[in-house]
Amino acid sequence: MAGRRIMVVDDEAIIREGMNRILSGSDFFVETYANGYLALEKLQESSFDLLITDLKMPGMGGMEVLKSIRVLQPEMPVIIITGYSSVDTAVEALKSGAVDYVSKPFTPDEIIAKVNNALEKKAVLVDDIYLRKELRDNHGFDRFIGASAEMQKVYRRIMQVAPTDSSVLITGESGTGKELVASAIHKNSQRRDQAFVAVDCTSLAENLLESELFGHVRGSFTGAVQTKTGLFKVADGGTLFLDEVANISLTTQAKLLRVLQEREVTPIGGTQPVPINIRLITATNRNLKTMVAEGSFREDLFFRLNIIPVDLPPLRERNGDLPLLIAHFLKKFADEMGKEVRGLAPDALALLEGYPFSGNVRELENIIERAVVLVEGGLIKKENLELTLPEEPEITGVCCFIPQSVDELKERKRHLRELAVEPIEKAFALNALKNNNWNVTKAAEQTGMLRPNFQALMKKLGISIRGQWDN
Repeated sequence: MAGRRIMVVDDEAIIREGMNRILSGSDFFVETYANGYLALEKLQESSFDLLITDLKMPGMGGMEVLKSIRVLQPEMPVIIITGYSSVDTAVEALKSGAVDYVSKPFTPDEIIAKVNNALEKKAVLVDDIYLRKELRDNHGFDRFIGASAEMQKVYRRIMQVAPTDSSVLITGESGTGKELVASAIHKNSQRRDQAFVAVDCTSLAENLLESELFGHVRGSFTGAVQTKTGLFKVADGGTLFLDEVANISLTTQAKLLRVLQEREVTPIGGTQPVPINIRLITATNRNLKTMVAEGSFREDLFFRLNIIPVDLPPLRERNGDLPLLIAHFLKKFADEMGKEVRGLAPDALALLEGYPFSGNVRELENIIERAVVLVEGGLIKKENLELTLPEEPEITGVCCFIPQSVDELKERKRHLRELAVEPIEKAFALNALKNNNWNVTKAAEQTGMLRPNFQALMKKLGISIRGQWDN
């Protein structure tokens, strides 16, 4: 329990000093306040793990503080200090939401025992009060859940760009919600009553992707038994969303650029261009500027796509959003499965708070769904999460550069993540090549990548097949 934050409220200086000495000696972080007004002012801007308050104080008494806490921070346990240790007083405090009470005079051992007991019982409860405050009180946007400053910037950008027809490039790690951003832009645009068409550019081979996007005429290639309308035309009047646009080949990039320039599309095997009126939104989890420098992404297309950038923050940088998302997913899956799950035990919450979430919100959603399936009681415990914290990778040169601005900090963090991932990518590519006698085409097929994308990965990692078998 060491390291937890505890607030002590008492009008007697000797009690405040004694509590501070007792609890600080047990490695708790303690803040003391002489009255309820100061305490509540602090609680409106900061969270604590436990509140200990005197019952009888001038101005705002302990019962008033307790009732206010039930609204401000309903999940926080409260211990009442009383010099009037009648049964009626204790019952009233417990009925109002206190977890325990202690009578004056008290011993250090008694206080430590009650504090540890209260913290053991603490859980993140997903009751109606919590949901009403955290999920329904403007703490999100569209289908997003989150009230952090980082997400507020995203919401503002969505509302700025939605009324226009400008092309939007959404960047962010996998699982951050890029398709949700695209959908929100469409739903808040003048095209909202028209089609929103989403395409995953990694799910189709190059020839099939071109056919999906541009369409084809009957007999234009083997298997083209009938004419097919391309998704550019299907989305006519509405919005076309290309997810993971970094994965399309240079050949398809050139055709896409021409469509955007001419605002017309020619089906494969066709001769007559068809005019289109679409709003294009693209997304990627890769750095397109780096790909442009490497020659694996066209610079002119990048400029066409990157009219309005929207950068989605990873979950680890969304300060304060984790409890909101946990509460949302808990209620969602508990309702779907018909289970009464009240919330998370302290050890489960602590594990999630220290977890890196490389898969971001999508990974959190999967973790909570699994936990709701596995939990047998009303409270999710640490073992229900089935998680282990990964070992930190050793990265050299971390302290060689100290960022001087938040932009430099974000770029430095992005760079360090790339350094951490590179050994895994290199092992992945080399293993595929060795398993296929250094045949690039077969290695790409085995891993489920397009050959140009696999070659781009090799180039990025400095892998050459010279000196190996011919491919």
